[in-house]
This record gives sequence, structure tokens and C-alpha cells, in this order.
Amino acid sequence: MKLRVLGCNGGIGGEHLRTTSLLIDDDVLIDAGTGVADLSIVDLARIDHVFLTHTHLDHIACLPLMMDSAGDRRNKPLAVHGVPAVLDILRKHVLNGLIWPDFAMIPSAENPFMTYQPIELLAPVILGRRSFTSLPVDHTIPAVGYRLDSGAGSLVFSGDTGPCDAFWQAVNRIDNLRHVIVECAFPDGDAPLALLSKHLCPSMLAAELRKLERECEIHVTHLKPGQMEQTMAEIERCLGNFKPRMLQNNQVLEF
Repeated sequence: MKLRVLGCNGGIGGEHLRTTSLLIDDDVLIDAGTGVADLSIVDLARIDHVFLTHTHLDHIACLPLMMDSAGDRRNKPLAVHGVPAVLDILRKHVLNGLIWPDFAMIPSAENPFMTYQPIELLAPVILGRRSFTSLPVDHTIPAVGYRLDSGAGSLVFSGDTGPCDAFWQAVNRIDNLRHVIVECAFPDGDAPLALLSKHLCPSMLAAELRKLERECEIHVTHLKPGQMEQTMAEIERCLGNFKPRMLQNNQVLEF
């Protein structure tokens, strides 16, 4: 499997800042933040599956727009996967005919541009030789992380989360773990905000990574614009033994 980072920032505000979206091979998205906007119409039409971690705007901003741009170029509906609570929020509060059209009914209920595909926590979805498994996390709204497994190796993406023992317990059961992409949204000076919003800051991330029992590469994502250098400096002081790296837009990971 090949993962290309379309966006990994905790906000916008600069030429190279894109919010969360990961392109797997050329046909699967994990989240659909503003990074999706850099894809061509042809690239958008190749995407057959979107797996959502949660429905905060920085993770779904381009999902409605990509349906509008490329829905009529597809030969089958786009499958939008998520745990039921996530799909319910998307259906009721975004693709509801008021904020944006309901593409599960366009051009007709019998022949829609997209379909909702409910998934179960910890139950793998198999796409050819690849599997995508939702993992428990703890955020302010219903949310999951994901394990992506090629058979040869696995990559774990935390999505947005605060401290969560269940997440690391699931990660520690993965025998072929190669990469963990984990969020760290705030510097330690904003620890009260991190706690309130159920995100991580460097000292909290250090405590979380001490729960990790597998050898793997650690990649840090979701840093807030304007605080990235400060947060990474604090991460390096707190987590130097883990050798964490800041995830970069357009970075490619193969596993």
C-alpha cells in the first residue's frame, strides 16, 4: 500500500497548509480535508472509497465538494465508510439538502453518486488485499482511528483524540506494525485547551507513547498553524527517544 499525505495540518493560513486527508494508492481516502482540493478532476473520479474518522470540518471539508465536482464522472457510487454515529452526523447536519445536497439521493435513490457504508468498530473492511479497521479513540464527538493493513505491514492513524488507553491496546495487538501517525494539536502552554477539546499536547503525547509496546516509526500530525515549530521543539524534548517526525504534505509512506 502507498499512502500520500494530501493534508496534515491543524488548520489553514498559508500556501502549504492543508487539513487532514490521506490518499491510499489512488482509490481510497482517509478523511477529506482541504488537501483533497489539490487533486485533479481525473484523480477525484478515481476515488471509490472514503473512510471518515469523524465529522469535524477540517476532516470533511472537501467531501461535499468532490461529489459535486466528480460525481457525474463516476461509473459507480462513492462509498463513504464510517461508524454509524459518524455517518448519522454527516447525513443530518451536512448532506441534508440545507448545507449541501444529499448525494445519496442524486441523481436518484436507485442510482446515487454516493452511498453510506456503516462499519463496526474493530471490524476490518476488506478491499482486495487491503484491510481498513476502525480503532477506538476519545474525541469530543463520535470518532475513530484506523489501521491500514497491506498484509506485509500496517499503518495506524489516530485521527483526532485525547488520551485513550483502548487505542494503544488495539495498536499493541498489531504484529506487523510499521508506522503510527498520531496527532499533537497544541503546545504544552495550551494544555487546558487540549484537554477541553480532547486533543494532545507534547507532554500528553509522551505519556501516550509510553503505552506503545511495538517498534515502529512515529509521525506527528495535526499541528496548529503558527505553533508548529514550538510544538515540534517541545515534542523533540519530550519524546526524543521515540525519534518522532513531523508529517509533511505530499509525503509518501509505503508499507
